[in-house]
Amino acid sequence: MLRRNFIKTSALAGISGLSGVCSQAMPTSRINLKKITIQSVCSDFEREPLIRPFGFKGIYQKEFWVSAGLLESDSGKKHVGLMTQCLAWSDLNVFLAHSEAAGNMLLHNTLEYALQQIKGTSFKTPIELQDAILESTHAYGRKITENNHLRMTLTLSSLVALDNAAWMLYAQENGFRNFDEMIPEEYRQALSYRHNKVAHVPLFSYNIPLSEIEDAVKQGYFFMKIKIGRPGSQEEMLKGDMARIESIHKLIGHRETPHTRNGRIPYYFDANGRYEKKETLQRLLDHAKKVGMFDQIAVIEEPFPEEADIEVGDMGVRIAADESAHTAHDVEKRIQMGYGAIALKSAAKTLSMTLRMAKIAHEHNVPCFLADLTCTPILVDWNKNIAARLAPFPDLGEMGLLESNGHQNYVHWKDLVSYHPYPDGSWINSKDGIYNLNNEFYEKSGGILTESEHYLGLFQGKH
Repeated sequence: MLRRNFIKTSALAGISGLSGVCSQAMPTSRINLKKITIQSVCSDFEREPLIRPFGFKGIYQKEFWVSAGLLESDSGKKHVGLMTQCLAWSDLNVFLAHSEAAGNMLLHNTLEYALQQIKGTSFKTPIELQDAILESTHAYGRKITENNHLRMTLTLSSLVALDNAAWMLYAQENGFRNFDEMIPEEYRQALSYRHNKVAHVPLFSYNIPLSEIEDAVKQGYFFMKIKIGRPGSQEEMLKGDMARIESIHKLIGHRETPHTRNGRIPYYFDANGRYEKKETLQRLLDHAKKVGMFDQIAVIEEPFPEEADIEVGDMGVRIAADESAHTAHDVEKRIQMGYGAIALKSAAKTLSMTLRMAKIAHEHNVPCFLADLTCTPILVDWNKNIAARLAPFPDLGEMGLLESNGHQNYVHWKDLVSYHPYPDGSWINSKDGIYNLNNEFYEKSGGILTESEHYLGLFQGKH
């Protein structure tokens, strides 16, 4: 099956002392960073079919594209970065205005534009590189989508492949052997933990059968992400959400787990901005109290439309920002509005922006966790490297929190695992709902700084 489409754009030392949660001295700051000049760039993508349509934001998406961006420096070093395209998440209005394939191409073309902008330019850090191109890339995105209110999240999502490749080049050119050495000093305090366990959070969308949720619990998963905000009017949505969460609670609410303070399975609701009014969400929470599941709600992610600017500090439950937290400035604003957690997405908003967001949240003592974008295994490990180093999520025990749902959704998940530089790595698959991380994971940075032969092969003879 051909799942590849080509677009041409151009003529690690070990960490010891690992324990359940520990904070370690980080590498000393670097003095003379190498100036890296981009000699050539290239892009490509693969279309990945889904097991079933992916439902969220009141719509269904039928496939995801995995875009790849190659950067080659004037020293001859080259690396390929990746991104999973989820257009409906990054900008629903753009998704609704086009066919699914046409919308995905717009997102990929934004990556293409950014790659062209950096060809022949020099940078010392990927963060510096992002600062140089972010606004011009966003302006280009507004132009090709014909949307003057384009969400910054779409632009950041389009830059993930470029940003990842830039970090890989940056590490190799400067001789940084692993993720810890690579991270600039000013961001290290926010990533000072070394977990040997990270909770693996599966996702259950509107159309996932209850039997699959029950099977997941039997397999050991214990932190459940549930999509709310079903299709239809606000009343239809609320009625459907009430019935759905009640059915789920009746099925698994009594199950016990040793990984939470109250010994019960926590619920993580994600509304993707579908609740237009605070009162509507309060009715859902009242129903949760009525059926006895309110105390097990660990977090509700992005309940309201970003533009609504609704204060959430008085909801009686932890509210997390996701799509509305495009940048570090947005994180600061959301915290002031009462948001009690930040969903980080290094594989959707770039590692460069994620570091800045994590730093702000850390300074305000607001917990963070890693949310998925139906990532491929390599991109899961970009997220995992952050989740492994964040402070433990509240009431969860001594571990980080990472959503990963690709195994639930991709038809070719096993093939995608085989593309990972370390497909047999002990950290690749979770067991009993936990990713077990050892010294090998930290020494190899989960494989994210090592080239994937499959994705590098996309560009053979094409740049």
